[in-house]
Amino acid sequence: MSNTKLTQIKEAKETFQALMELSRLLCTGLDTETLSICVRLCEAGINPEVLATVVKELQKEVANVNENSVNE
Repeated sequence: MSNTKLTQIKEAKETFQALMELSRLLCTGLDTETLSICVRLCEAGINPEVLATVVKELQKEVANVNENSVNE
């Protein structure tokens, strides 16, 4: 593998690590896999604001389902 390719891979990993840390600081509740999927969707042209809204709604639904299953 060329040095250029290795440098690109290293930079991509560092960028993702920074995004993950930012995600943690903002208490998004996203795990590594979910954040990775969101990044790929944004890179594919999905509107980030719309994606954020969808993620928040899904998190609310999961919380509601979990709450209902505990109360039953």
